[in-house]
Amino acid sequence: MTSSPTTTELIRYNRDQLDAIRPTLVSLYGEVYANEMTDPFFSIERFEDRLSGHASRPGWEAVVAYDRGEAAGYAYASPLPERTGWWTHMLNPLPEDQSRENGQRTLALFEIMVRSPWRGTGLAHRIHEELLHGRPEERVTLLVDPTHAKVKALYETWGYYNIGDQRPFPDSPVYATMLRTLP
Repeated sequence: MTSSPTTTELIRYNRDQLDAIRPTLVSLYGEVYANEMTDPFFSIERFEDRLSGHASRPGWEAVVAYDRGEAAGYAYASPLPERTGWWTHMLNPLPEDQSRENGQRTLALFEIMVRSPWRGTGLAHRIHEELLHGRPEERVTLLVDPTHAKVKALYETWGYYNIGDQRPFPDSPVYATMLRTLP
């Protein structure tokens, strides 16, 4: 099954609606990360913990793509709070002017994923752009496994650039930290 503009609907949700979409987010995560479930960091339980933490922040939003009523992918993000730990995990610290947050400066894109039947259709980009549309933040940041060179290169075509590496959790992989200015 492939998506088309006439059959794929993008729906935006806020944190008050998380309970309604949590099963969809968790199910898609489990499908996309099925091959990595032997690593405790990628377990469903750890994902649910991260999701709860991310969604507890003011300004959290998700965009879910539905193709003929079937969930095909999603992305979610929230603004980094003033006292965020996001930048403290950088392997090489950033200058203070790059890492200073006020709760409205930087949107953190925590997850973006598309189920395999819809990969390569442009759906991830549509979801991404819908999530960013109308956001008040100056910039958006995301983490990507640098061994996933195709994904990293895709983000670069979307306007992101690498600002260094970080390990956000003691048991997580080292991720490339990417940044993009918002209009």
